[in-house]
Amino acid sequence: MTPQKSPVSIRRARTSDVPRIQELVEPLVQRRILLGKDAVVFYEAVQEFRVAEDPNGELVGCGALHVFWEDLGEVRTLAVHDDWLGQGIGRALVQRIEADALELGLSRLFCLTFEVPFFERNGYTASPLSLVDPEVYAELVRSPDEGVAEFLDLARVKPNTLGNTRMLKHLR
Repeated sequence: MTPQKSPVSIRRARTSDVPRIQELVEPLVQRRILLGKDAVVFYEAVQEFRVAEDPNGELVGCGALHVFWEDLGEVRTLAVHDDWLGQGIGRALVQRIEADALELGLSRLFCLTFEVPFFERNGYTASPLSLVDPEVYAELVRSPDEGVAEFLDLARVKPNTLGNTRMLKHLR
């Protein structure tokens, strides 16, 4: 059992956090757990991110909420530094993302993950591909976003997504 570390705080990400977010995500990209992203993509999406900060101001975790449609969003780029695993940081980030989703009017959140037990403990269940109506699918397929391509199960992202699980949580 890992000794309990000092509590962290969850806050909105700032542009100055982007290099550290990239550092948190890179080991998961190398293990093919997360899709790699260029710095510009992180800067463009910084408003979607929440970060976990230790008492010394070091970022030890991150996660993002990406809105897909009027009622549907995605928990994206959830990462916790290896030294902080098992300390409740992932759970705290997911809870904050869910609160943000409700504030935006979303009623469902999904994730594409290899961390099935973690998301099951947080109320997510495995879900079929058909999370959206065909008309919405036709709109989403126009998006250049790689995460949307992953959600739609498009062939160009297959090498990263083989073996992951689509999970869904109804927020209300």
